[in-house]
Amino acid sequence: MKITIGREDKADFPEFFLEDIDLKIDSGAYTSSIHCSNIKEIELDGKKVLKFTLLDPEHILYNNKEFISEDYTSKLVKSSNGISEMRFRIHTKIIIFNKNFPIYLTLSERKDMKFPILLGRKFLNKKFIIDTVKKNLSHKIKYNKI
Repeated sequence: MKITIGREDKADFPEFFLEDIDLKIDSGAYTSSIHCSNIKEIELDGKKVLKFTLLDPEHILYNNKEFISEDYTSKLVKSSNGISEMRFRIHTKIIIFNKNFPIYLTLSERKDMKFPILLGRKFLNKKFIIDTVKKNLSHKIKYNKI
């Protein structure tokens, strides 16, 4: 059974110590993305790894932590302005509607955007139905406000 999700919500990303972070449901986007800065592919102990910082100092949940991922790839992504760019993509977990889901996120500079995270069709497909009139359905369930 598919879960109804609104046009925006909040979710947790336990591997990044982020709770109740704002996200936009974007059926126009194929991939999901998260706002990052200082994205660098480096060599650590003879292995290539990806190093990045989530969010930016102006964001309320910014914690100035550098994260390192060995589980990443590169992906060509067409942005909302129609320009294709190569982005790194990581695999992590999202908690939404009190359920743990695996998710792929492309790392993107989204500093000027209202939402630090976009959930795209690849993640939403076969799990969710979007009701654009509603918002924060998962967040309300988390805190028993429905």
